[in-house]
Amino acid sequence: MISPPTVRSRFSDWPLAVKSILGFWLFYYLTVVARALLTKDAGTILINRSYTLAIGILLTAGIYFAFAYFARSATLARRITIGLTASVIAAGAQAGLLIAGDRFLDKPQDETRFTSREGYAVIETGNTMRVERPGAGPLILTWPKMSQLHAGDQFKYAADSAVTWFFFFAAWTAFYMAMLAQADALRAQRRLADAESAAQAAQVRALRYQVNPHFLFNTLNSLSSLVMTGRPERAEAMLLALSTFFRTSLSFDPMADVTLAEEIDLQRLYLDIEKARFPDRLSVEIDVPPELEQARLPALLLQPIVENAIKYGVSKSRKAVIIRIDARHLDNHRMVVEVTNRLKHGGKDELPAATHEGTGLGLANVCQRLEARFGSRASCRFGPMASGGFKVSLTMPVETNG
Repeated sequence: MISPPTVRSRFSDWPLAVKSILGFWLFYYLTVVARALLTKDAGTILINRSYTLAIGILLTAGIYFAFAYFARSATLARRITIGLTASVIAAGAQAGLLIAGDRFLDKPQDETRFTSREGYAVIETGNTMRVERPGAGPLILTWPKMSQLHAGDQFKYAADSAVTWFFFFAAWTAFYMAMLAQADALRAQRRLADAESAAQAAQVRALRYQVNPHFLFNTLNSLSSLVMTGRPERAEAMLLALSTFFRTSLSFDPMADVTLAEEIDLQRLYLDIEKARFPDRLSVEIDVPPELEQARLPALLLQPIVENAIKYGVSKSRKAVIIRIDARHLDNHRMVVEVTNRLKHGGKDELPAATHEGTGLGLANVCQRLEARFGSRASCRFGPMASGGFKVSLTMPVETNG
C-alpha cells in the first residue's frame, strides 16, 4: 500500500537552519580570533567572546523557532514583520545578558599607553587606569563593573549594544528568509514537473483504460447480448454512453484542472457502461453538494479509483455491490472526495480478498498527482473499511478559480 503524501513538519528544514546559524556565528568568532591574535591576552578575549557566541547561537535559534511556529506558511509581509520583531527581541536579550554576565568575566590584561594633552602618561590595564603626573604620585582609577552602574546608565549601554546586535540578527533573518524563498521556489518547480509527469502518465493510463481489450471486449459483448435479447433501447443507450465517454475523456487536457461536476459526469458515463455489463450486481450512488460542484481538481483523477472499484470489487463478487462517490466539506477551505465499494446487503468478509490487491499502481498515480497539484495541503488515504469493502479518501483544498 502507498502511504499518504508526507506533510512537511514545522522543523523539516532544521539542518539548513543549523548550518546557517553556525556559519554566521563562526564568521563572527573568526573575526574575534583575528583581533585577539593582535593582543597579549588573547585567551581572556576568546573566553569572553565564547560567552557572547553561546548566547548569540541560542537567540538566533530562537528566531528560527519563531519563524517555524508563526511564519512557516505566512505571507512575505508577515514574515518580514515576524523577522524584525524577533530580531529586536533577540538584540535586546543579547545586550541584557552580556551586561548581566559582565560581573563574571575578567578584563583582558593588555596594557595600553598614551600621553594626554596635559602631558600625563596614561596606562590602562584591564579595568584599571594609571595616570602618571609630573611632580606628583600616580593616580590609579578602577573602572566599575557594568552591574555597579546606575540602572539608567546600564540601560543606555544596553541600548547602544542592542542596536549593533540588531543588525547582526536582522542579517541572519534576511539570509534565512532568502533561503526559505529559494526552497519554496524549488519545491514549486518540482511540483510543477511532477504534475506534468503525473498528468501525462494519467492520460496514458486513461487511454489504456479506453482501449483496454478486456474493457472493449466486455462492452461489445454486452452490446451484442442486448441486441440478441431484443433490448435495442438499452444497447443504443450503452453505445451512446461509450462514445460520449471516449469523446469526453479524450478532450480533457491532462495538465488542466476540471470542475468536480465535470469529473463526476465522466465517471457517470463510465459507470453507466459498467452497469450495462453488471445490471444485477452494480449499484451506483453519487452525492456531491451543489456548493462543491465548481471545486477544481486534476482531470481524470478519479478514473483509476473507479476502474479499480469495478475490477476488484464488482467483477470479483457474485453479490450486488454498491460503488459510492461522495464529496463533503471538511472546513471552509478543504473538502474530501471518497470512493467506496461494499456489498449492497452488508457483510464484512464476503468481498473477495482481491478487492484491495493490485491497486497500488493506479492509486500511487492518484496520490502523486494530488501531491504534485496541491503539495502538503492535500492527502491521499485508502484501505479496507472495518465494516467491509474498500475506501479511497482524497482531501484537497477547495479552489474554484479556473
